[in-house]
Amino acid sequence: MIELPVIEQEKAKKRQKPDWLRVKLPVGQAYANVRKIVDENKLHTICESGNCPNMGECWGEGTATFMILGNVCTRSCTFCAVATGRPPEYDVNEPLRVAEAIKTMGVKHAVLTSVNRDELKDRGAEIWYQTVVETKRLAPQTTIETLIPDTKGNWDALYRMIDGGQEVVSHNMETVERLYRRVRPQARYQRSLDQIKLTNEYGKRTKSGIMLGLGETEDEVFKAMDDLVAHGLHILTLGQYLQPTKMHIEVAEFIHPDQFDKYREEGLKRGLKYVESGPLVRSSYHAERHVNVPI
Repeated sequence: MIELPVIEQEKAKKRQKPDWLRVKLPVGQAYANVRKIVDENKLHTICESGNCPNMGECWGEGTATFMILGNVCTRSCTFCAVATGRPPEYDVNEPLRVAEAIKTMGVKHAVLTSVNRDELKDRGAEIWYQTVVETKRLAPQTTIETLIPDTKGNWDALYRMIDGGQEVVSHNMETVERLYRRVRPQARYQRSLDQIKLTNEYGKRTKSGIMLGLGETEDEVFKAMDDLVAHGLHILTLGQYLQPTKMHIEVAEFIHPDQFDKYREEGLKRGLKYVESGPLVRSSYHAERHVNVPI
């Protein structure tokens, strides 16, 4: 048996998933009920498309994050499990179907997200707006978070996306500035900050998320926090990046839970109103807690 060089052994050790990242398989009647509603309404969820490690927990509690505008993205981010390509024509009846599913599920807080639709002049903004409006009409007691994509500087599209009455508007930075070209090749760090700034100025509760373990340094994470606070961010989620397939960017390291705790404390010290930080945290994890964060 040929032994790997010491450096390669260390790299392999770093990529070995630690115990704190183990999750339970999705089971239970509540999970089955959500599965049934999603399938019957021909809906997409980022829980499935994004290989979310919390799907069992969230679906078991009867909640899900719905992904509108199809399940094919026009971007080719190196971290994301969602399919990349030319999306099919979008469904104009999707807003009503999503709203009906949310009403049927009886959820108190719904999270909506979407793929990037750069080929559309309005970036899919009208479908975004109608989905929120229809959900508020059919389920007026349901609060809503929208996790919206980068509009590539189309601010008219941004304003339409966030004008439906949702309580929280999220846009993920995903990583630190230095790693943008590698992780989000079709996005721009400053443009995403500007989008968050304009959302805040529009009077919305703002939220973003960053993945850790891609090779970022502690100081780079702190700088990202400072940049986000300066651009009006209220809520930040921090979680461990997990490589979806061998075709995606590799995990540089697994961040220890103690370091996540440190980031939470630092984020609050630096002016963020709420920080959700932990290895298994994802954008919509415990999203119901973020609705009443003061702005």
